[in-house]
Order: sequence, then structure tokens, then C-alpha cells
Amino acid sequence: MASIPFDDRDGYIWMDGEFVPWRDTKVHVLTHALHYASAVFEGERAYGGKIFRSLDHSRRLHNSARIMGFEIPFTVEQLEEAKREALAKSGLDSAYVRAVAWRGSEMMGVSAQNNTIHLAVAVWAWGDYFADKMKGIRMTHADWRRPAPDTAPCHAKAAGLYMICTLSKHAAEKAGYADALMLDYRGQVAEATGANIFFVRDNALHTPTPDCFLNGLTRQTTIKLAQARQIEVIERAIMPDELATFSECFITGSAAEITPVAEIGTHVYKPAEISHGLVDDYTRLVNGKMELAL
Repeated sequence: MASIPFDDRDGYIWMDGEFVPWRDTKVHVLTHALHYASAVFEGERAYGGKIFRSLDHSRRLHNSARIMGFEIPFTVEQLEEAKREALAKSGLDSAYVRAVAWRGSEMMGVSAQNNTIHLAVAVWAWGDYFADKMKGIRMTHADWRRPAPDTAPCHAKAAGLYMICTLSKHAAEKAGYADALMLDYRGQVAEATGANIFFVRDNALHTPTPDCFLNGLTRQTTIKLAQARQIEVIERAIMPDELATFSECFITGSAAEITPVAEIGTHVYKPAEISHGLVDDYTRLVNGKMELAL
């Protein structure tokens, strides 16, 4: 995976209604979000100067904030304009866009209901999330599991939910893998550390039901692309002992896009017609060379 260093970065970040030089953006060390994870975010990609599914991302950010108990002090339309301006100011046609909202630093403690809610948008160049992704990435199994929906706000794209993802991905990379497969609290297949997962069996797609993890926008797009190809999509509970019965596997996410998987532990997959076809369709779609009702 290509990590993004931020040392001495040029450019600007849109923050609370104005552009600030990248090097000059500051967040107080006692910011509530830093201590208690009261932050939500979106990861988006721009292709040819246009952010893919931008409005859906902006709406989801607002919904995530509401789930987390706060209101973003900028409307969806204002956020859309901020993202467009930030992308234009970056001078990039293809870019990664990160919108983030968080509780500020006026009160320190578990309760901080009167803290200022901040909003920022950053844009930078980011190529493939995984190097040589079309060869298929190697994955291992994570020790951490996705929690039950009555123990965490699983349908919010909330910063705190990614703690176990970071732990799992770090462990995978130290073991020589690119990512890790996470199970859920029931022991069912859930997702990768930052992406949803699909499997192929008998020319049909099988994917876990997103009842305790995020139903990603790229996941939703992939399902529609598959249906446009007349590929059956089955959302269901998938058990780990089924991993050996699938012929292809891939993960989906705004950063990962559609990335084939070659291994999960001892299970080997070969990216083939369905994986390659959906990757091609997704590439054409995000670059405006294909139409699809989303």
C-alpha cells in the first residue's frame, strides 16, 4: 500500500469556511476528537476533475455526524462547494479528497456537548491504494472482529471504528500481507480493514450482508455494475469455512476502488473474467465513459 507522507506539503486545506496553508493548519492537543474519537470522515476520489459520487459522500458525512450526536455547521451544499473549491485549488484532475468533521477543544471529558464542531477538506494526489493491484493482493486473517451493532455506531463512518482496522492492517503488513480479512462478532466473514469484500462462485457474486459494518458506496456501485452485466448478486451470511469454495475474490472501497484478491491465508484465488470485467467497468464509470443509474 502506498502511504502518503505529509512533511513539507504545499497547498491548502479548506477549514471551517476558509483556506489555510497546508503547513499552518492547527488542531489543539486537547481536541475532544483526539481523546474520545468524536470525529467522522469521508474518503473520496476525483477523476478528470470531478469527485465520484460526491453528493452521496457529503450526505453520508452529515448522517454519520448525526449518528455520533452532533450537527455539522455547514450544509451539504456548502460542503459540496468546499470540496469543488479545494479540488480546483489543488490543481489536480485525479485526486483523493478527505472531508472530516470533529468536536473541538472547549471542554475536556467524556461529555463535551458544547464543543465547537469543525469541518475540513483536504485534497492530495494518491495513486493505487495497493501496488500491482491487478495481480491480486495477499490477505491474512485479522485477530480483531467487527463489533455487534448494539455495541458501536457501525453505520457511521466514524474515526473510532477504525482503531481495530489499523491494528489488523499493521499486523498483516508486518507478516508480509497487504491486508486482513475481518470476521464479525458472530464469526461470519465481514470485510477487509478498510474495504468491503466480494466472492465469486458459479458465476455469481456473494458478499456479506452489511448489518454490522459500513455499506460502502463503492460496494453499492459494484453491485449495480454486476447487475448491469446480468451477474447475480447474493448478499448473505458467509462463514469462514466457505472461503475454499470460491474461485475469485475482490475488495471494494473509494481508496481501493475494485482490487482483486489472490490469497486469504491458505486460500488461493485467481482474478478472472468477473473481477477483470468489473474493474474495467468501474474504471470507465468513474472516468465518465460509462453511464449507470446510481
